[in-house]
Amino acid sequence: MRKSKLVCGLMVIAMTLCLAACGKTESGASGNSGNQDGSGSNVASSDSGQAGNTEGNGGNAAGVEAKESMLPGKLYFFNLEDRDPSVLRGVKICGNVCGSTEFNFSREKGTDGIRCIFQMNEWVEFYPDTDATYGIKVWILEHREDQKSYETTQFSDLMPGFAQYCDLRYPEDEENPDEWQWGAFYLNNDEYKPGYYDFVFVYEGKAIAKMITYFYADGEIQNKSDADLEKLMSGLSAD
Repeated sequence: MRKSKLVCGLMVIAMTLCLAACGKTESGASGNSGNQDGSGSNVASSDSGQAGNTEGNGGNAAGVEAKESMLPGKLYFFNLEDRDPSVLRGVKICGNVCGSTEFNFSREKGTDGIRCIFQMNEWVEFYPDTDATYGIKVWILEHREDQKSYETTQFSDLMPGFAQYCDLRYPEDEENPDEWQWGAFYLNNDEYKPGYYDFVFVYEGKAIAKMITYFYADGEIQNKSDADLEKLMSGLSAD
C-alpha cells in the first residue's frame, strides 16, 4: 500500500509539473503572437505615417505657386475688367541700329514674334495697335521674377526702381503719321547694365500688358545678320 501511495504521489507530482510546463509554453506562444500583432500594428502605423508624409509633401508641392512662364517677344495682357481691350491690341517694336529694315519693319503689329533684343544705346521705337491716341506709357524695368506685382503697382514719375519710361502718342504732326513711331527711348550704357528687362504697358496708371526683352552690351550684336538675330530671339528664355 505504501508503495502504491508513493507511486501515485509521484505520478501526481509528475503530471503537475507537465501541466505547469505546458502552461508556460502556451503562455509564451501567446506572448509571441502578441508581439507579432504589435509588430504588424507598428508596420501599419509606419505605413500610415509614410502615407501621411507623402500626402503632406504632395500638399506642399500643390501649395507652391507655379512660376509664371513667359516668353520674350510675346505680349501678355493683364485681366483688367475696367479697361477696354481696344486700348492695346498689339504692338510692333523696332530699333535703329541692329538688323536690316526688313528685320525691323516687316513685322506686323501683334502679340507674338515682337522684336525683343536690343543693344544698350540703341533707340527702341514703338508702333502700337490701339484706338487710343494718347495715355499709354511704356515703363522699362529690370526683369522681375514676381510678375504679378505689376497688377497692383501704381505707376508714376516718382516710382522708384524703373530704368526708363516712354509716352506713346499718335504722331498726328508727322507727314505719314500711320507709319511713324509713337515714342522711343534708349538705355544709357553708362547707367544701366545688359540683361533682361520688362516692358510694361500702362494706361491711366494701371498695367495693361507686359513683355520680356533682352539688352546686349553696346556693339555686341550690331553686326549680326538678320538670321542670327532671329536665332538669338528664339533662344531667349527668362525662366
